[in-house]
Amino acid sequence: MVLSLCFDAMRTRSFRNMRVIQNFRRCREVLARSSPTHFVERQFSDTAVLSQCSEEEVKQIVSEWIDQRPLPHLAACRYPGVGALFDGLRHSGRLVAVLSDYPAREKLAALGLEADIVVSAADADIQSLKPDPAGLMKILRTAGTRPDRALMVGDRFDRDWAVAECVGMEAIIRSDIVDPRCTTFRSYHDPLFAPVLRSSQPPEQRHEV
Repeated sequence: MVLSLCFDAMRTRSFRNMRVIQNFRRCREVLARSSPTHFVERQFSDTAVLSQCSEEEVKQIVSEWIDQRPLPHLAACRYPGVGALFDGLRHSGRLVAVLSDYPAREKLAALGLEADIVVSAADADIQSLKPDPAGLMKILRTAGTRPDRALMVGDRFDRDWAVAECVGMEAIIRSDIVDPRCTTFRSYHDPLFAPVLRSSQPPEQRHEV
């Protein structure tokens, strides 16, 4: 995507798209820390101010360069072992849920993955970015399970671990850094996941997520 953006800048002789995307990502980081209501509108309006362009221009650029153009490249970026982990979780009788700060259904399809529950920060009944717990609470309600019967698997301490901590859920984080707050792992082939990958028979009436 960086190369595509560079080629686009050369073709158009403008860094406008690159600058808007950079500002958009920066604004979302700020909004995640402040947890405002109606962040969806704010992410576009704040980016428009920083980029000195209209909100409609921001929406068009984000739709093209963040929502659509990356899709053909996602399959090549899938972490090794993720597919087997999804299969193992489902085969063991557990529900698989995805909580994303971006719309995730098309991206999951591009990755060749399926989840039982998919929740996005931009959903009409959520409208909040991690670490605000609204999305995670929706997943728990939909699954009909308690936080102590669920596990968050993520790759950011400030988002994934933090949102799990908000609701009293255990989290494991993909990181090369050992952290005292939770278990970390480097690969989905780590021994940590071996029990799930070995599961072959679904247990009776389990509702773990």
